[in-house]
Amino acid sequence: MKKKIIAILIAIILIVVIVITAIKLIDKKDNNNNLTTIRLAEVTHSVFYAPLYVAIENGYFEDEGIEIDLILTSGADKVSAAVLSDTVDVGFAGTESSIYIYAGGEEDYLVTFAGLTKRDGQFILARDCSNDFKLEDLYGSEILVGRAGGMPAVNFLNAMKNANIDINKINVNYSIDFASLSGSFIGGIGDYVNLFEPTATTVVNVSNACIVDSIGRLSGEVPYTAFYARKSFLENNEELLQGFTRAIAKGLEFVLENDSKTTAEVILPQFPDSAKNDIITIIDNYKKYDSWLSSPYISEESFNNLQDMLIDNDLIEEKVPYSDLIHNLYE
Repeated sequence: MKKKIIAILIAIILIVVIVITAIKLIDKKDNNNNLTTIRLAEVTHSVFYAPLYVAIENGYFEDEGIEIDLILTSGADKVSAAVLSDTVDVGFAGTESSIYIYAGGEEDYLVTFAGLTKRDGQFILARDCSNDFKLEDLYGSEILVGRAGGMPAVNFLNAMKNANIDINKINVNYSIDFASLSGSFIGGIGDYVNLFEPTATTVVNVSNACIVDSIGRLSGEVPYTAFYARKSFLENNEELLQGFTRAIAKGLEFVLENDSKTTAEVILPQFPDSAKNDIITIIDNYKKYDSWLSSPYISEESFNNLQDMLIDNDLIEEKVPYSDLIHNLYE
């Protein structure tokens, strides 16, 4: 009799557990159905964008009723094309692409509503690590910077200009495309190379190279990577994008207020093929050179700094209005 009672109790407990689990699953499904999906095209998948991934992994977007459909779209031109064609809702890339489109006369142009990084994310890597590096060491040396006119090369040139370095005394190699820079450098081409993370740390790990300086530190503050949408989409979905921006603000706050190890542990699922210690090192590098905005707000000064760079390199003829292309949703 006692065994029969125990069996009945166990059966009741199992039924209760199953019912509770089913209710939770139904609630979760209902909650997911209540989320509004934003299709987000990112120009590359990099630890440089850690605050965005923190916002995803910590559920900050879900808190705002948003589900992110993250789509890797390599190349700023391809990101802007995806937004203009309605393939995605929001683009995440350099603000310069929105300037080009506006200058080209597009009526439903791209409006930037939130920023993430405030300077170039490239690092200068040296083959010779035996001496304390100074920029004058570049004189008479070869450095790989990517194609002429590309933003990595433009930022390098601006960095040298700001540091009063005579670019004519440097052998600047524009012949190697962005994707081939690390392989070419490892293969013996060049004395220096400019690389983004995580590639920079990978090259350091597999060769005798070392990171000696930050292009972003030298080039100054610009809205280097930011979030934009078509003018019409922003006008029709401003409340939704305000929630998106609040999630980004929380991601920035988390990264700035926590140590690199804590942030690395949060974003590790975004980089399953990377070692946690490498991610920690990369975050340390970006923190060291003050790479992230303190909030998603984009200042007119930083926007004009970017336009000055584009004019200096003959990429645009004149400045476009800040008030047209920047619509800050974070005050």
